[in-house]
Amino acid sequence: MADYLPILILIILGFLFASLSFIASALLAPKKRPTSAKIAPYECGIVPGIDPPTRFPVRFYLVAMIFIIFDIEVVFLYPWAVIFRQLRSFGLVEVLVFAAVVFVSLLFLVSNGALNWGPSKRLAGGMPSRTSDSTIGRISSTAAVATDPTIPSSAPAGPGRAA
Repeated sequence: MADYLPILILIILGFLFASLSFIASALLAPKKRPTSAKIAPYECGIVPGIDPPTRFPVRFYLVAMIFIIFDIEVVFLYPWAVIFRQLRSFGLVEVLVFAAVVFVSLLFLVSNGALNWGPSKRLAGGMPSRTSDSTIGRISSTAAVATDPTIPSSAPAGPGRAA
């Protein structure tokens, strides 16, 4: 027991030093709240116009897991391919079981939405669906604008013109 006494003393001294450091910091720290000058941007003085980036979505990490899983599979397939003839049917069964486990993990990640990167992009809400009648109407109204002298020349023409 006497051999462990210096270690015990060292642990107690370390604990005391850490606790006394925290206590001294709390007692000696200024009690004032930071002023607006202290919170203001430093160095260049430009107030940031954008918020800091948001956290990565979980899907990002799921895709990273897919990459790691298939990377590990490829690493294990190289040595297996080198000695495939020596392993015979046992080696084939083992690699099929291994591939099945990897495939099940891929199915699990895909079922959790790992490859869905947000909602599908759609046309703007005010746009009508395209039909042959709407296209013909749009083309004929563009032709009317181009040939009608009563419509001011500053009116927009073409597919992007307002209806």
